[in-house]
Amino acid sequence: MPRKRKLLAQLSALQNNSSIPQIDALGNPNATPGGDSSPKSSKYFVTENKTSSQLQAEFFNQPCVSLAKSFLGQILVRKLPDGRELWGRIVETEAYLGGEDEASHSRGGKQTQRNAAMFMKPGTLYVYQIYGIYFCINVSSQGEGAAVLLRSLEPLQGLDAMRELRRTSRKAPTKLLKDWQLCNGPSKLCQAFGIDKAFDQRDLTQDAAIWMVPGQDPPGEQDVVVTTRIGIGNTGEWAQKPLRFYLRGNRFVSVIDKKREREMAATGQFFCS
Repeated sequence: MPRKRKLLAQLSALQNNSSIPQIDALGNPNATPGGDSSPKSSKYFVTENKTSSQLQAEFFNQPCVSLAKSFLGQILVRKLPDGRELWGRIVETEAYLGGEDEASHSRGGKQTQRNAAMFMKPGTLYVYQIYGIYFCINVSSQGEGAAVLLRSLEPLQGLDAMRELRRTSRKAPTKLLKDWQLCNGPSKLCQAFGIDKAFDQRDLTQDAAIWMVPGQDPPGEQDVVVTTRIGIGNTGEWAQKPLRFYLRGNRFVSVIDKKREREMAATGQFFCS
């Protein structure tokens, strides 16, 4: 499809213009990364050759809601122990605002060993386990105990590796997963990217195994659906707060809110595309 070809072209451009190590056909990092080493214009780009296109601390140092929206369209990169890189475009997030937020793990300002990463500097990973089996990945933001949950990714590179990681993480034999099924949910994306509790409290701006790079086609406000979060039904009024954000029309989103999309269209919050 034209859209998929466009995304693949953007990914290729990112890799060619980045000094993040490239992977050859045998899965080995190249010794001399290619691409233009000149400084990029965005203030979020680093000008040093080593990580020329990696999102840096200033990007993550935003209020929680702002960061949750800003993540849309950015690319999460995971480097596996064998050198292969997995790339996924962020298409869905949720904001958890900290102490006042009844749905947050840090509600009431409660700080524990489990949620300590939520109180660390913006850009720190908070990885927790649910049901004793699955993991979810969050990124700390501005605000005491505030963090953004990464809900869904659009896979861009390393899809075969993602399928293998998903397969080994699941108990029963299943059919081959389609592209849109690989990362369309917070625990699914953690399985596909090989993310577990060992990633808790890591710094996205410093870690050698996981980082973010900017997408080349950032969405506009008219492309973003703003709706309620998933699975927090026992949190009173907070269950109705519009703190989930996803890219309209993207089939890799975990849960589509058709009613909210119609409401936004009716009030002119979407422009004709």
